[in-house]
Amino acid sequence: MITKQIQMLAPMIIRFFLILPCILCMAATAGADPDIHGKTAKITSETPEPTRYAIRGAKVFDRALGVPVFFRGIGYSPYMKGETPLNGAGPGNDNRYQEHIPLMVRIGVNYLHVFPLYMPPKFFDALDQTDLLYGQDIWIEPHVEDYLSETYQASTLAHIKEVIDHTYAVGRPDRLVLFSIGDEMRPEAILRTDTRNPHVRDYIGKHVVVTGRTPTEVALARLIDKAMAYELARYGRRHLYCHTSFTHVGPLRRPDLEVPGTSVLNPDMGDLVCLNIYTYARGVITSPAGSRTGTTYQGYLEELTSMTQKPIFITQVGLSTSPFEPKPWVPGFGGHRTEDVPAAFRAVWRDITTAHGHEKFCGVAFFELHDEWWKSGENPTDSEHHDINDPEEWFGIYEIDSENRLVPKGEIPNTIRELYIPGSSSP
Repeated sequence: MITKQIQMLAPMIIRFFLILPCILCMAATAGADPDIHGKTAKITSETPEPTRYAIRGAKVFDRALGVPVFFRGIGYSPYMKGETPLNGAGPGNDNRYQEHIPLMVRIGVNYLHVFPLYMPPKFFDALDQTDLLYGQDIWIEPHVEDYLSETYQASTLAHIKEVIDHTYAVGRPDRLVLFSIGDEMRPEAILRTDTRNPHVRDYIGKHVVVTGRTPTEVALARLIDKAMAYELARYGRRHLYCHTSFTHVGPLRRPDLEVPGTSVLNPDMGDLVCLNIYTYARGVITSPAGSRTGTTYQGYLEELTSMTQKPIFITQVGLSTSPFEPKPWVPGFGGHRTEDVPAAFRAVWRDITTAHGHEKFCGVAFFELHDEWWKSGENPTDSEHHDINDPEEWFGIYEIDSENRLVPKGEIPNTIRELYIPGSSSP
């Protein structure tokens, strides 16, 4: 009798185990927010939320004060002339921060988007004298053959762990808002990764679950998941996590992207969406007009807010004041007159604050505090020369004088102050 019952149940048992993976996948992604192309991403419900700054709907919420937060940010990479991070060195551990940080406070900044991986003790000492918060951008090597390579994943995760360890050993984890895992992955490497791994579409990690994704998105989700797991296991807490992308590779599908539609990258695999959005960038200039200002910048922002329920952080926006525009085929990349930038920044602010769906924006960071002479490392002495042919070296709202002091570029700093502190007068 028992044997006969087992024979009758066998087909049902077999069918159950055949569909079990589907059941598990559906359970893992329940409640995940799909984007307009069917991709999903979520942080599992078992994952502890950050101690201080957590997500509530489309807002970043200060749990201590019980209020939503808007980050009035600025990009900060305090390498002075003669210094470069290209060989792994951090910025100097000296009194420059006693000059820089008061300047940022004076113009209304409440958040620093920090690019060097190992900021020195004197930076944090100066930070302690203010109420400033910061986010740690973790640059990872973008020029590789395959982001899903196990070798790349392992070495990159080891690198990320070192930055997290530095935060707890030298930094200020109570002032830290987020870790950004990777910044502007290269289009050609995205395409290679996606071509080599066509069947990799889902990832169910301990903390991050994504489905229907591109292979590159899965590679980033893996890194974020494992970084989050490491921080929780070693330090018993976590911060917000994101990947910072740029409009040239998505998430909005445009005819001028540098990747095909099948490789469009949506950086929503973390807690929030972090995106560098420049007015002249690919993806932006081919957008429809905005509903209030009529600009393509606002048009881009409005479509972006319609495709996600997560907070959106505009992690970079700015203009290069290089003496001329060396690449006429990239209009807007360089050659902006200092006196014209204030009006452009005011227009960007209007685009953001009046856009349909603007309540989803949790912050904006103007790029950047001062010019970076070391970019793009064309030769060993590049950091000692302000290259007129490289717009990347001229994005600062301050320039650097012969004594490595910061000098305001006309009214640009005051303009940011007026935007960040409405009704304020010039300092």
